[in-house]
Amino acid sequence: MSTPTRAGRRHVTLVDAAREFGRHPTPWMIGATLVVAVGARLLAGDWTWADAVIPVVMLAVFPFFEWVVHVCILHWRPRRIGALRIDPLLARKHREHHVDPRDVDLIFIPWQALLWVLPLAVAVALLAFPRAGLGLTFLTTLTVLGLCYEWCHYLVHSDYKPKTAVYRSIWRNHRQHHFKNEHFWFTVTSAGTADRVLGTYPDPAAVVTSPTAKNLHGQPS
Repeated sequence: MSTPTRAGRRHVTLVDAAREFGRHPTPWMIGATLVVAVGARLLAGDWTWADAVIPVVMLAVFPFFEWVVHVCILHWRPRRIGALRIDPLLARKHREHHVDPRDVDLIFIPWQALLWVLPLAVAVALLAFPRAGLGLTFLTTLTVLGLCYEWCHYLVHSDYKPKTAVYRSIWRNHRQHHFKNEHFWFTVTSAGTADRVLGTYPDPAAVVTSPTAKNLHGQPS
């Protein structure tokens, strides 16, 4: 059981964090898709060298995928086209997440979004690859990366304290995005990868604290 500290936060172990993680629907939805994908991949057989290449390529691309999604979708500024207001669920929930980064329910990908994201991923796996086995390798890798993203993002926002240098750098990177300046440090599962390449990894000492880090675009959530 976690215990309170003098700072008002809790002493949280990885076991405590895992218990809380498992109380939310999104990890179970992604996990169920992963189990089905692994089972189908094993049944499909037909292994080739490409099944080893796809996970490596996806792992290399994933930080850039995170960056693009974070910048273009999660930080989408609401727009009006005539009488129509364009403000997707993911953007709305992410603005709420910035308002209160410690609200556990807002840390996870909204389960409503997964109701279409997961079927879309399955459709891509089955229709966009020349072999079913290769598509299932893609789907398996994608759901593993999705679970890693959810776990890492949850852990950074929990009271769990970094124990390793690698995790400490990831923890610091994402917390600077929330508490220093929302215009930088967009990756979540890594630090200094896509951000460094795409120019959003400045020296924190040279960055002013943003007045809208908790109120994206200066608009109501």
